[in-house]
Amino acid sequence: QVQLVESGGGLVQAGGSLRLSCAASGGTFSTYTFVMAWFRQAPGKEREFVAAVRWSGSTLYADAVKGRFTISTDNAKNTVYLQMNSLKPEDTAVYYCAAAKSFVTTENAYKNWGQGTQVTVSS
Repeated sequence: QVQLVESGGGLVQAGGSLRLSCAASGGTFSTYTFVMAWFRQAPGKEREFVAAVRWSGSTLYADAVKGRFTISTDNAKNTVYLQMNSLKPEDTAVYYCAAAKSFVTTENAYKNWGQGTQVTVSS
């Protein structure tokens, strides 16, 4: 199965940008899964869907990030990215990369998860 490792998290000022990366091993996206997604979890809050991309190119975004975040893939590098612009303090969370067979936003559909990377946005 696909193994996922996130990177790129850190501290950024409000209004700034950050790009997260999720490196997949064990095969390509099209071979081992159909959908890659990003979820996030802030302290004391439920884990929530952020964005997803299907191998065919279709994308989904949570309303809270639509217009600010962009999910993309580089299949040659077996990597999925989350470009985050116009960051807000409420974007502060641990961000997780995940893989699924279905193009959905519910976390129970995702069977493979990365370890997470911390994103902190200062006021």
